Amino acid sequence: MLSTGALRAHLLAARLAGPVATSREESLRSYRLFAARDPRVLLGLDPERGWRERDLLGLMADRCGVSGDPGHVSGPDVIDPERTLAALDAFAGRLRRAGEARAPVLFGTGHPHRLLGFYAALAEALSAAGCVVLTPAQGRRVDMVGRFGVRTYRLDYVRGVALVREEGARPAAGATGAHSHSPLPVRIALGALAEAGGPLPELVVGDHGWVCGAGQLGFEAIGLADTDDPALFVGEAEGSVAVAVPLDDGVRPDYYRPLVGYVLHRAGLPR
Repeated sequence: MLSTGALRAHLLAARLAGPVATSREESLRSYRLFAARDPRVLLGLDPERGWRERDLLGLMADRCGVSGDPGHVSGPDVIDPERTLAALDAFAGRLRRAGEARAPVLFGTGHPHRLLGFYAALAEALSAAGCVVLTPAQGRRVDMVGRFGVRTYRLDYVRGVALVREEGARPAAGATGAHSHSPLPVRIALGALAEAGGPLPELVVGDHGWVCGAGQLGFEAIGLADTDDPALFVGEAEGSVAVAVPLDDGVRPDYYRPLVGYVLHRAGLPR
């Protein structure tokens, strides 16, 4: 397990924090779209207040450490590693509570190519601690609207973590799943649990629509978010998301491994 100082150094070296690959242009575009309530960036969240672009910029400067200067419009965006570390501690605290209560937990990701291993390690630790890791609606059809019309996916689970695969994709072919922002998968998963009479998750862990979609429905939800994902931080500010951890969500999968040991140690969970 890395010390706090060593993890801070890793965050910067791996560009999980500090100057990140997400560009300032991408982040500002997301803030504009969110202010216009574009569903592509709301991620299933229905904000309580009207968020203007300048409000979002101020929020993201506070929660992530991006520049709050509206005149800064290009170049790499920046995440403050101290904010990442503080949020990881809060994230671990929620996992600790779930483990102590042996609570049912649901994991899901829209970034399976990058983050599947991170979530799977947490799911395995919680399972070893006595939690039920839920896997509802396996194989259920999910129709999502994209730039080229409606595409059909299937809900699947890998090592206890939900993801979606394009219809006909074979796990044996090496596909880990599709990138997705949609809240539809978590709605379908939660709906299946409700239809079956539970148990319902006491904690939902993930990113994108998995966190915002669950939080909007009143479930405790925690997750990871990049500088161009304002929805999770708005949800955190408004109380529908319990913890949003600012970091780059698109680096190499092995770069997230040191975070696993740190989080599990802080949460008092087995590795």
